[in-house]
Amino acid sequence: MTPCDTQSPAQPHGDVVDADGVPLSALVCEVPRPRAVVLALHGGGTTATYFDCPGRPDLSLLRLGAALGFTVIALDRPGYGASEAYAEKVRDPARRVDLGFAALDALLAHRPGGAGVFLLAHSAGCELAMRMAADERGRDLIGLEIAGTGLEHNRSAVDTLDTAERDARGRPLRPRGLREVLWGPSRLYAPEVYDDAAIAGPSPLYEAEARHWVDEFPQLAALVGAPVQVSLGDHETVWRSGPAELDRLAALFTGSPRARGHEQAGAGHNLSLGLTARAYHLRVLSFAEECAVLREPEEGRR
Repeated sequence: MTPCDTQSPAQPHGDVVDADGVPLSALVCEVPRPRAVVLALHGGGTTATYFDCPGRPDLSLLRLGAALGFTVIALDRPGYGASEAYAEKVRDPARRVDLGFAALDALLAHRPGGAGVFLLAHSAGCELAMRMAADERGRDLIGLEIAGTGLEHNRSAVDTLDTAERDARGRPLRPRGLREVLWGPSRLYAPEVYDDAAIAGPSPLYEAEARHWVDEFPQLAALVGAPVQVSLGDHETVWRSGPAELDRLAALFTGSPRARGHEQAGAGHNLSLGLTARAYHLRVLSFAEECAVLREPEEGRR
């Protein structure tokens, strides 16, 4: 990988852009001449800070990516962050895809893009990532990493999620045992991370509807033309997992030049927050580097 060419480590900073009339916020960690740009999409009930855990820079995807020569942008998905007040206006999946691309265009308008954009998503963020990658505009992506998602929920996860009641505004309340399901074994995380609410953000109402997007997984996967990696922790608690399940998921990307599964050792559902987060991020950035090399013109490799 190409090392960052700045003298001091790049620091994440906030940015807000106008995406077709909707303000979308992001955390950005940029370098002057990036190898490529990594666009990261967080899961449900969190924010972009999922990829830059407060107080634990060693777990940060943004900081590690910049140190290795990538500009990393963690976007607050539509309905989160600066666009929380617009949640009702982004219920249509197609609208969220348009906003995702509009935000990306705005964020890269005055930033170099290197070899192109590598898209990474976790859990519920994979809904938007898969739709973007399957879209005609997604043909320009150099690669796709989806993590913490699958085709079928674990039975225990379904039982827990289905017990959730709703508040006066219709938002699902946290059912008993939800943290254990959404995180996995607490021993896989530093105590201050497992107990920290700093990464949390209220989920927009559409998130409950989008939960069933995986019914479209096979159709969307077949439309993805970029190289793909699918990752799950070996202690995944939300989705059916294991090597056979990862092979099953990777095989659905029939339009991809190569698709593979990766089981992260020592990881629960939240791969970017666990004690093995750095190992996971190194694996993802190595894959992004491979995708960047493959996208380069042949003369650029000499």
